[in-house]
Amino acid sequence: MRKLTNNRNIMQKNVATTTRTVDGMPLKTMLTSLTTFTAPLLSRALTTIVIFTLLSMLALSFTACTKQNRGEADFTQYVNPFIGTAFTGHTFPGATYPLGMMQPGPETGNFSWEYCSGYFYDDERINGFSQNRLNGTGCVDLGDLLLQPFSGAVRDDLSSTFDKATEKAIPGYYAVELTDNKVAVEITTSPHVAFHRYTFTDASNEASNVLADFQSGLVWQEEGLYTHVLDNEVHFEGDRVITGHTRRTQWVERTYYFVIEFDKPILSSEKLVQRDPREKAPRYILTFDMQGDKTLQVKVAMSTTGIDGAKVNLAAEVPGWNFGAVHTAAKDAWNRCLSRVVVEGTDDQKTNVYTSLYHLYIQPNNIADVDGRYVGPSREISRSSTGNYYSTLSQWDTFRAALPMYTILSPEIISDLINSMVDYSEQQGHLPIWALMGQETFTMIGNHSIPMIVDAYLKGFEGFDAERAYNAIKRSITESGHYKTDWETYDCYGYYPYDLIKLESVSRTLECGFDDYAAALMAEKLGKTDDHAFFMKRAGYYKNLFDPETRSMRPKGSKGEWLTPFDPYELAHADSQIGGHYTEGNALQYTWHVLHDIPGLVEQMGGKEEAGKTLDYLFNTTSETPGKLADVTGLIGQYAHGNEPSHHVAYLYTYLDRPEETQRLVRRIFTDFYQNKPDGLIGNDDCGQMSAWYLFSAMGFYPVNPVGGEMVLGAPQLPKVTIDVGNGKRFTIEAKNLSEANLHVEKIELNGQPHDKMFITYEEIMNGGTLLFYMTDKR
Repeated sequence: MRKLTNNRNIMQKNVATTTRTVDGMPLKTMLTSLTTFTAPLLSRALTTIVIFTLLSMLALSFTACTKQNRGEADFTQYVNPFIGTAFTGHTFPGATYPLGMMQPGPETGNFSWEYCSGYFYDDERINGFSQNRLNGTGCVDLGDLLLQPFSGAVRDDLSSTFDKATEKAIPGYYAVELTDNKVAVEITTSPHVAFHRYTFTDASNEASNVLADFQSGLVWQEEGLYTHVLDNEVHFEGDRVITGHTRRTQWVERTYYFVIEFDKPILSSEKLVQRDPREKAPRYILTFDMQGDKTLQVKVAMSTTGIDGAKVNLAAEVPGWNFGAVHTAAKDAWNRCLSRVVVEGTDDQKTNVYTSLYHLYIQPNNIADVDGRYVGPSREISRSSTGNYYSTLSQWDTFRAALPMYTILSPEIISDLINSMVDYSEQQGHLPIWALMGQETFTMIGNHSIPMIVDAYLKGFEGFDAERAYNAIKRSITESGHYKTDWETYDCYGYYPYDLIKLESVSRTLECGFDDYAAALMAEKLGKTDDHAFFMKRAGYYKNLFDPETRSMRPKGSKGEWLTPFDPYELAHADSQIGGHYTEGNALQYTWHVLHDIPGLVEQMGGKEEAGKTLDYLFNTTSETPGKLADVTGLIGQYAHGNEPSHHVAYLYTYLDRPEETQRLVRRIFTDFYQNKPDGLIGNDDCGQMSAWYLFSAMGFYPVNPVGGEMVLGAPQLPKVTIDVGNGKRFTIEAKNLSEANLHVEKIELNGQPHDKMFITYEEIMNGGTLLFYMTDKR
């Protein structure tokens, strides 16, 4: 131990004069206690890794939201994590850390689309508390490692009713009282470690127990609960520590490693009888020696790399048992994120804004260990050169507004996001389509990592190799390497024929065309003339599917014939029994999905007046849609705000010289579809994309074309918004005379000068200044 002790003493001398902390604990205190704390958990080599990791955390800290909270205000008071936990929002109220790997919280249900996050506000029972979940998705996974505390004898059903009045959720903290189980539960988290605190109300008279269910996980159907675990190991390391791993399959196949540590000794562990012979993981009833105390604390650390990785994460982030310090650190991290935007408005408006920001920063998730190691699509251990490796990007959703919002509010994470995508591509063979915990889901269409990379490149972000990134882009949209690529057919016909591509042929053509456009812009800036011409040609393929007779994007066959009969109202969804030629939508909605060339689309329709008639029809038609889709919600006519393909469409009136219609529609969407209540979101939050729409629209602009930094002006919905854009600069949006009646814009000034353009640029925002809207009730 001498060599380790000497190294530790040297390090203490080096940091003795600083008061820097890691997750609320002074670093000096943390280093002093490491050797004693880690003895039962870590080898000498791993302990050394932990110490050096802590020192590196001084320099790296946490890469998201590193700016100081302005004025030390508590912005978390305006966050309501229960927004979106009813209807189809699919959010959850559990504890989170910005961009962290863990999201521990309550699980009230399973086995269906309604339980993508494992929680529904109206439920009356809690099944237990799992360690991670997805925010606002339409697919099911995670919900790993369920713990359920209870008092007294073992029952067949250990779920519990709970007192709704005791349920509390704020960023980084969740609490509830389990009525049947006689336990008060509190949960907080660091990036890699969930921290539970259970207070047993009658610990002196009844046994204090925890169900540790290693078979549990969120699944689509009940049958999957018994089959989703492919392999599992559980080890009891003494009477306070459990370690192991689980390999499971649901949305993706993946392996997670865990360390569970208790602050009280386990008196006994009873392995429960399997519910089904196909189960591969055990369930234990753990009974504790409470030592005259009522409170049991539990820490759960996770890793993609191994048990040692989970141990390093635990020792680095939460070495002690100070629940309050970990809670405070999570709250402070959230305040650093939320304080990027300061708004004036009603309490409900502030709640909607800061809850939207909260949802925006729950993901993407850094799945790298504290030492930068992670497991990606190669399923081997890799090391990130930056220390971070982001997954859960939900590209089909978030390329539209979430990524552009990150470039404004958190430019410090952008290069790491791009490097994560490019690193992923070199293992997977293509850029991520929809990656979860480092693995490809192949969910949705197109490859919208491409516009995200190009948007960052055109905005001048550095910190990644542009040539390497471009090579990944080109490979992803020219080499047919997986079942959702068929570039030979795409280039042969100039579209995807519906008789050859049986599902989503129209939507795939349109969305691939946008990726091509983005690739063309990057090729042009890199001086790749031939590639620029090739991809720009492809970007015009949308014209091959526009039918002048129906004024819609219509399926076309390999012989050039239009699909007949054709119903533009008919909904399509590749992952349902409906099938069809569109993606979670219909022809009326997808006709406007030419994000990169709205003027060209308008020309195809016969000019602004004729295009306006078609757009009016979309918003005003009262015809019923054949079939129903859970994803198609928030209807105004056939405009569907509950799903992403419609998100830009209200802003298209501005291109038609009718900005007053955009202003009117934005107000209606803002008011009707975003409300401060559990069912206040009109559709899946989709990893922050629904929230990003709200944030941009509240500020008065939106990135219709989310590549390159032009944002179309609408109408601000708050009296004043101030954005911290870095380097000591602020960008302020002010709406003079804004009221319920004054929803239209009379004139706009930028930095005191008239601003007659229909858009504002990223550069103008990041330079700081003031955008002033004069509001009126006149159209």
